[in-house]
Amino acid sequence: MVQPTASLLPQARKTSALFGAPDGGYVYANRPTYQHRNHRSGISLLTGRQTCTIVPLARKPYAPTPSSGSSSSSPALAASIRCSAASSMPGSFDIPAAPIMIPESPSWKEVDKSICAPKGFSAQGMYGGLRASGNKGDLALVVCDEEAVAGGVFTLNVMCAAPVTYCKEILAKHDTVKAVLINAGQANAATGADGYADSCASAEAVAKALGVSSDKVLLESTGVIGKRIAMDALLESVPTLAANLGTSDADAHRAAVSITTTDLVSKSAALEVSLTNGRTVYVGGIAKGSGMIHPNMATMLGVLTCDAPVEVTLWRAMLKRASQKSFNQITVDGDTSTNDCVIGLASGAAGGSVISDPSSEDARILEAAMTGLLQGLAKSIAWDGEGATVLIQCTVSGADSEDDANKVAKSVVGSSLVKSAVFGHDPNWGRFAAAAGYSGVQYKQEDVRITLGGIPLMEGGQPLQYDAKKASEYLKSKADVHGTVDVEISIGSGPGQGIAWGCDLSYDYVKINAEYTT
Repeated sequence: MVQPTASLLPQARKTSALFGAPDGGYVYANRPTYQHRNHRSGISLLTGRQTCTIVPLARKPYAPTPSSGSSSSSPALAASIRCSAASSMPGSFDIPAAPIMIPESPSWKEVDKSICAPKGFSAQGMYGGLRASGNKGDLALVVCDEEAVAGGVFTLNVMCAAPVTYCKEILAKHDTVKAVLINAGQANAATGADGYADSCASAEAVAKALGVSSDKVLLESTGVIGKRIAMDALLESVPTLAANLGTSDADAHRAAVSITTTDLVSKSAALEVSLTNGRTVYVGGIAKGSGMIHPNMATMLGVLTCDAPVEVTLWRAMLKRASQKSFNQITVDGDTSTNDCVIGLASGAAGGSVISDPSSEDARILEAAMTGLLQGLAKSIAWDGEGATVLIQCTVSGADSEDDANKVAKSVVGSSLVKSAVFGHDPNWGRFAAAAGYSGVQYKQEDVRITLGGIPLMEGGQPLQYDAKKASEYLKSKADVHGTVDVEISIGSGPGQGIAWGCDLSYDYVKINAEYTT
């Protein structure tokens, strides 16, 4: 086990505090050295063929059980090296977990779990040979013990992928499903009738392995557009995947890693939710995404699980609203994928009365928890944007409506000029004002107020004298720890408030996407 040096502690603590983690709530994580990505996500130490990188976690400190032949960190350092769990499943799963920045609430608390935290769910991930190179996991399966109430939110891209079409058709006919199969490597988009046939065959393979009907299986795919799924590899792997389903943290971690593509970190989280009358339920989720991020009524790829019993119409409505306030409010590059999809499953295994009244307190609490969890996953996707060095958070107030505020916020974080300025540590706030102005929302210039990291830049529509060097140092300080740049904009005195998340635009983004298939 690599030992972190004392000289790294101040930086690690700074990173931890930045993401709202308690003192000591940081870990060190071993991951391969990536030649094509310069993430600047903390301090790196070259350790042979791997890089030891500080990874901030907005959750309780990670405390692994020391393995044989390794020494644990000293108590004074209060840090650990996070390594992938040993497993008999084929493949590599050694990328670290993303920081999950979930809003706090007295109604829930984050638990160091994932998609299997809710009762009634199992999962697994493996390398099945679908990726063009490497042996990172590329096939994941999430299964409910009994059929789960299901909902989905999907891309509006006209060139939607075959698995998106397939899932929409299944959910139009059925309220419940049994499983979700996710593959990485090929998007199975723009593949015509043959691609749709591949989706059907994939579902049939899972159904056979689980002993259920194929119309109880949903699908998600990610990878290169225009490529059909490597069906021989998939069909050969599914029986192994289904036979090794489990509920452990390691099982869920392998599933989370196996749905990633250019992601440098896996995205997973879970909440323990307190409903009325002392009832406790759980929500969990995994997601992937790093590039081609500009969802429209959807997410990248994600699966949300819940063990509360919920009526299907209400469940689907809650999932849609939660996605609108989370994944619909992030952008990395302005490109809406052909495969964007989030699937929500409610097992009902926690027991108790079915939540069916949308105006009930239990419905309100559960939807808020779903939204908070998905916002955490969404922010981790923007944080992990291809080539990104910071997360950009834009908060807008004073709008006539929440919808207007969200439009302005997303316009700002989606601006290529804003993103470039942030990467260059240039406090060119005029770009914030311009991006807000072309959002399509009407407001008066004289009502505009803009701050960057608490530094006032504009008030009453008038530019203010400010310390440009201090503002630039603020941006640089956030990039040094792969932190969050806060932009606040007020456009009036209305009740509407909104928030959106994005990332900066670096040289590495162009390098990654210029050579994506070559």
